[in-house]
Amino acid sequence: MKIFAVGMNYAEHNKELNNTLLITEKYERKTEEPVIFTKADSALLKDGKPFFVPDFMGRIDYETEVVVRICRLGKAIPERFAHRYYDAVTVGVDFTARDVQRQAKDLGRPWTIAKGFDGSAAIGEWVSVDTFRDIQALHFSLDINGRTVQEGCTSDMLYRVDELIAYISRFFTLKTGDLLYTGTPVGVGPVHINDHLTGYLEDRKVLEFNCK
Repeated sequence: MKIFAVGMNYAEHNKELNNTLLITEKYERKTEEPVIFTKADSALLKDGKPFFVPDFMGRIDYETEVVVRICRLGKAIPERFAHRYYDAVTVGVDFTARDVQRQAKDLGRPWTIAKGFDGSAAIGEWVSVDTFRDIQALHFSLDINGRTVQEGCTSDMLYRVDELIAYISRFFTLKTGDLLYTGTPVGVGPVHINDHLTGYLEDRKVLEFNCK
């Protein structure tokens, strides 16, 4: 199983991290291609298991994202056929060691440790894509201790799901069970020990776990 993730895929989130990457009348894309990174399989955190905050890494931020599950083998997939290669979606949290990431950026180094450490890819319960009219019109959110801290809609993605699958499959063979974290909207922030996180896809609670 491979875990792919997309950086800087929502314009407002890029602004909050001082990365202006914008579209439409006000905005234009900064990059000509999506920003893709991977996480180790040991990063996967599922079934409501707790997230153990690695406080030795400094500030750990939540980044709430829609996650797509790959359902068949594919390589160099044309964008028009990409919808055939995923069968379910959910909400996940891409935990980021922000201090480590900033240091890596400053030194021109990869984000691997900041993004791929153990437990850094929390994932919720899967929902069939057939449940929804359009994967590019999904609302999702994250609550911490009963307060909504992040909300987004996949219609605001700079790179749509099918674009991402077509792009990634140029370089990596996609296999059944691979995961794609599609990027986070504005509103990221730190987590702390004893926080209780719940994630929603439309009106469905699909993710719930504690930080320890």
